[in-house]
This record gives sequence, C-alpha cells and structure tokens, in this order.
Amino acid sequence: MFRTLSIVLLLAATAAAADVSGKWTGQVPSRGESATVTFTFKVDGDKLTGSVTSPQGEATIQEGKVTGDQISFSSTGGNAKIVFQGTVSGNELKMTRTREGGQAREFTLKRVP
Repeated sequence: MFRTLSIVLLLAATAAAADVSGKWTGQVPSRGESATVTFTFKVDGDKLTGSVTSPQGEATIQEGKVTGDQISFSSTGGNAKIVFQGTVSGNELKMTRTREGGQAREFTLKRVP
C-alpha cells in the first residue's frame, strides 16, 4: 500500500512539473557587472538538461532537476561550480546563482518567444 501511494505521489509531482523547455534570457550578475545570458532548457520528467550561453561561451547544464515550479542545476564557469535555483511563474523565472564559496545573486529570466 505504501509503495503504491509513493508511486502515485511521484507521478503527480512529475506531472505538475513546470514547463521550462525552450530558451530564456536575462541579465545575470557576475563580479560586480551583469551580462546577457541565454539558457536553453529541455525537460524530461523531472530531469532538466540544456546549456548556458554567455559572453564567455557555452556551458552544459549539470545536475538539473524540476520539482513543481522549482528548478535547480549547476554549470562550470572559470573553473568553479555555479549553482542555479529558480521559481517559474508563467513566462518569468526568478533565479539565484551562487558561485562556490560566493554569495547568492538574484536575477530574472524571461522566456524567449
């Protein structure tokens, strides 16, 4: 009985996952400045994959996850791990970015039509 309930809850959470597939862009803060960055997301169940394109080049999204309206993933920049977390609300994505050993910085992405 517990196993069946667990499976049903897991399927419900996956079904309710936010649809962030596609391109998103915004001004991402980094070292006292900000740069236009484009995120390309692909969602498969609760797994998030894709890439991050910035003036420094392109990086692959790692450890991506979608839970309800929350997303999280990491990438590598300047030989450091950067952790991203966000909340989806329609065509807007409120994000934080935290470089290993650094301070969390907030920014907002908009869905590219």
